[in-house]
Amino acid sequence: MHFYLEPGGSLTGSIRVPGDKSMSHRSIMLGSIAEGRTSVSGFLEGDDALATLSAFRAMGVRITDPEAGRLTIEGVGLRGLRAPEQVMDVGNSGTSIRLMVGLLSGQPFDSMITGDQSLLRRPMGRVITPLSQMGALIGSREGCPPLEVKGGRALEGIHYDLPVASAQVKSSVLLAGLYARGRTSVTEPAPTRDHTERMLNGFGYPVDTQGGVISLEAGGALTATDIDIPADISSAAFFLVGASIAPGSDLTLEHVGVNPTRDGVIRILRAMGADIEIMNQRLVGGEPVADLRVRHAPLHGIEIPVEEVPLAIDELPAVLIAAACAEGMTVLSGAEELRVKESDRIASMAEGLTQLGIENTTRPDGIEVVGGEMTGGVIATHLDHRIAMSFSMAALRARDRIKVRDCAHVATSFPGFSELAVRCGLQLEVADE
Repeated sequence: MHFYLEPGGSLTGSIRVPGDKSMSHRSIMLGSIAEGRTSVSGFLEGDDALATLSAFRAMGVRITDPEAGRLTIEGVGLRGLRAPEQVMDVGNSGTSIRLMVGLLSGQPFDSMITGDQSLLRRPMGRVITPLSQMGALIGSREGCPPLEVKGGRALEGIHYDLPVASAQVKSSVLLAGLYARGRTSVTEPAPTRDHTERMLNGFGYPVDTQGGVISLEAGGALTATDIDIPADISSAAFFLVGASIAPGSDLTLEHVGVNPTRDGVIRILRAMGADIEIMNQRLVGGEPVADLRVRHAPLHGIEIPVEEVPLAIDELPAVLIAAACAEGMTVLSGAEELRVKESDRIASMAEGLTQLGIENTTRPDGIEVVGGEMTGGVIATHLDHRIAMSFSMAALRARDRIKVRDCAHVATSFPGFSELAVRCGLQLEVADE
C-alpha cells in the first residue's frame, strides 16, 4: 500500500487523533496484573497496542474486544498470569517486547516473544543488561529478538543508572521490580515519558520520584481502576507540523495528552516560530490534557535543545519536515536513540529529504537540515510508520507530486490516518502498486 500526494493545500477544521499508544500498551499490561476489573476508554485500536492485548490474552487474561476505544480487563493479579501455549508475536511493537520482557522476567513460567522482520533487527541489549543484573535469564539472537525468558527466577532489586534516557528501559526495569526482592530504582540522565509511574500510582501501587531517581518496593498489589486515554501527541505532531507549514491552515486538535514528559514537540515548534495555542487545559485521570489550535506561521531554523530530545523522541521525524520548510538551518543532536527505532530514523529522514531536494548532513547522533524548496519524488519508508506520515505532510509544501511507498505500517500507531488527513485537506490517495 502506497500514499500518493498532490502538492499544496492547507489543513483546517477540528479533529481528534487516536488514543495515546504508550498509555494503551500500559493500560493492558497493568490492568492485566491488577486485582479486579479495569475499564479503559480512548484505547488505540492500532496494530501495536492490539499485539499487546493479544499477548496478555494468551497468558489467560480476559479482555473484551475494543469497541470505539472502550474495553474491559479482568485482572488476574500480580501472580495470576499463565504460561502461553505458544510463542507470543508482538509484530512491529518495540514497546510491547521491551516492557513485557521485564514483566515476564518475574513469572514462574518460561515464555518467548518474537515479532516481524523489522522488530527482529532491533537491539534488546539495553533491557537485557539491567534485567540480567536483577537475576533474569533471557536468551536472544545476538542481542535481538526473539527473546526467550526463563521462568522461576528469584529477582533482586537493583539500582540502575540508565546510560541513555529511555522510557522503555526504565519501564521494563520497574515492571521487573514488582517481582523482585526489596527496592528497585532507576536514575535517568534526562526526563523521559512517565506514563508507567503515573499509571502504577493510579492503580494504587506507590512509585517514588525524586531528583531523577524513580523507585518502588516489591510486595504491593495493583487495584483495578478506570482509565481515560487522551489523544496521542505523537499522532497529533504530524498535524501540528502540517498546519504550521501550509499557508491558510487553521486546525484544532482536541483532547490531546500534554504530559510534561511528552510535550517537547510543542516547545520545539514554538521555538521555530509556530503558532500553537494551548486551550482548555485540564486533568483527566491524572494526565494533563488540552486542545491545541495551530495556524500557519513562517518558521526559522534552530538548534534543537538537547534536553528536549527525550521529550519529543517519536515526534522528531515530523519536526524535520518543519525544518525543511524553515528559513535557515535546524540542528538536531543527542538523538542517537532514533537510530534504533522501527528504522534508522536519522538515515531514513535524510534519505527522504535528499529525494525532495533538501540539503542535509547526518551525524551519529543527529542531523543538520537546511530549509529550502521541496520538489516531489518517491519516498522509501523502510516500513516505518512515522517516516510515512512525516513525508505525507511534506506534500503540503512540495512543488510536485510525492509518492510514499510501503505505508501499511501506519496502522501500527494511527489507524485511519489517511481518511482523517484527507478530511482536513491533505490531497492524499491510497493505492496499491
